[in-house]
Amino acid sequence: MPVDPSIEPILALINSPGMPALGAGTPEEARRNFRGITIDVRDPSTLVPVASISDVTVGSLPGRVYRPDGDGPVPTVVFFHGGGFVLGDVDTHDDHARWICREVGAVVLSVGYRLAPESPWPGPVDDALSAVRWASEHIDALGGDASRIAVAGDSAGGNLAAVVAQDCRDAGGPAIAAQLLIYPATDFVEEFPSLAQNAHGYFLTGTDMAWFSANYLPPTAEKADPRLSPLRGRLEGLPPAVVVTAEFDPLRDAGEAYATALAAAGVPTRAHRFDGLIHGFFGLAAASPAAEKALRTSCASLRELLG
Repeated sequence: MPVDPSIEPILALINSPGMPALGAGTPEEARRNFRGITIDVRDPSTLVPVASISDVTVGSLPGRVYRPDGDGPVPTVVFFHGGGFVLGDVDTHDDHARWICREVGAVVLSVGYRLAPESPWPGPVDDALSAVRWASEHIDALGGDASRIAVAGDSAGGNLAAVVAQDCRDAGGPAIAAQLLIYPATDFVEEFPSLAQNAHGYFLTGTDMAWFSANYLPPTAEKADPRLSPLRGRLEGLPPAVVVTAEFDPLRDAGEAYATALAAAGVPTRAHRFDGLIHGFFGLAAASPAAEKALRTSCASLRELLG
């Protein structure tokens, strides 16, 4: 099907002359540009209300805690933002965390892990695992239910969430109850067809992805390492998963390959492909009814998994 009509004006702006690509310039310049298209254009009146928001320090990392309405123990979702492991922070993904908090009815801990190239792989992976361990140790001050800790993330953050789920299984904890993987990067080895099909014109480009990889991967990295490419890992015994993909996304096929592999390994898996949408739609709910509907559907699936 064609790009959703609500997405077309967004793509027209992104593809207009003079608009920098995600991977344009130095990492510092790209980060400023990314904040410009996320924070600077955000209308505060469109932000999803939650009961409370507070900044915390997660070990040595910046974090932000979002609390839903209501009393009593609730799930805790540890969220990792996207940005190709080079861009993004808890501010650029504030709306993502708000939506998950409200729609899932969970406390969300959004984590500002270290970024590449200053901290290449496996630095962000180590940070993500440390954050989940911190959440487990502080569960009484978070959601209060140690049996319902979930991991979530979009794009690069989806990669981190998937890797953390495997690491926690292999290390014997903390126990992860569910995972929400939003258009995740799951494999640095294979070039899936959607990478070429959606390489140009749909926000995230093939050139951007090459730039992100060049910044994230040290020369000695083995691309098939499961802590880099979770699709290459052992998938049996992982927590139930919600895997979200978009039709016009270079990462579509890699995410769907992971969902298929999870299901084949006996992992309860809910796969959602949203036709007409693009990479990054989780941050477009204020401008796109189709994106909002997809976001609500994704969060509802996680809520059901968490009981």
